[in-house]
Amino acid sequence: MRAARDGGVPVAGVVLAAVDSGAANGSRPRLVVLRALGLGDLLTALPALRALRDAFPAHRLTLAAPRSLAPLARLSGAVDEVVDTAPLAPLDSALHDAEVAVNLHGRGPQSHGVLLAARPRHLLAFEHVEVSESRGGPTWRGEEHEVVRWCRLLEESGIRTDPSRLDLTPPESGPSLRGATVVHPGAASAARRWPPERFAAVARAERRAGRDVVVTGSSGEVELGRAVARDAGLSSKAVLAGRTGLLELAAVVAAADRVVCGDTGVAHLATAFGTPSVVLFGPTSPREWGPPAERSRHRTLWTGRTGDPHAAETDPGLLEIAVADVLEALRGLPGRGDAERHARAA
Repeated sequence: MRAARDGGVPVAGVVLAAVDSGAANGSRPRLVVLRALGLGDLLTALPALRALRDAFPAHRLTLAAPRSLAPLARLSGAVDEVVDTAPLAPLDSALHDAEVAVNLHGRGPQSHGVLLAARPRHLLAFEHVEVSESRGGPTWRGEEHEVVRWCRLLEESGIRTDPSRLDLTPPESGPSLRGATVVHPGAASAARRWPPERFAAVARAERRAGRDVVVTGSSGEVELGRAVARDAGLSSKAVLAGRTGLLELAAVVAAADRVVCGDTGVAHLATAFGTPSVVLFGPTSPREWGPPAERSRHRTLWTGRTGDPHAAETDPGLLEIAVADVLEALRGLPGRGDAERHARAA
């Protein structure tokens, strides 16, 4: 950990000492965490955020992230507030001059620069050759699970972490669809979208097996959700795309019996709530973004090919996953009741 203004030392204890000093003076120092990304990015950072909460209990922990993520950030119990921040945009002036700034956004140099421009007293970040203030920080590793990466950043900076702290308590409000199969055909980029007609075939098979099926999606995925439902023979009531806020979507996933989706934020919601899931991977590896190996309620499908996750067309590796592969994986999932009994026994 390096001081951004006064040349301090790369030892977490220096900042921890500042906590005690601030508390004694009756003030509350601010800790700013930059992770101005999407839903899955927030959920994979939960163990790191919780570790920071534990390490700096007297600080006001502010997450610089899109405002839409605030309900789930608060649900984590680790974050005091979310200040609306776009990717790599300058921080709100209210976040300037923080006691501690933590870069959970990327390796730098751009994200390092965003934080340094806000003049924090101490910066915790991966080392980047172009950013002198990061010198002596942990080294970035390319092929590392996203959860482990940010926990390692903290561990190598002297802060204890537990990468297993991914769970969320289900929201108290929102639609309850216990026992349903959630089919989520959308994704942020075309590269990670499995063809809608294949999602429809999976939905038809689940319906024939006697399961209720709902199709989820964002406000921009309403037509996609309707198309999948029509092709699957589902009623319009089964289409929840565009009809749920983030907490309502979380409640749907938390109550469901199973989830079928691509490499999206919904997959990470299933992990957070322990909902059995089948997740389809294309351009990115589940070893980097999938449910941790010890989470046995989930199945990942991947043909071993990697590519551009932001490409404008469906990744060829994702297209190699057949409907039959997904149905076979669904047959191997534990029922929700079985999964819950297993969790209680563990």
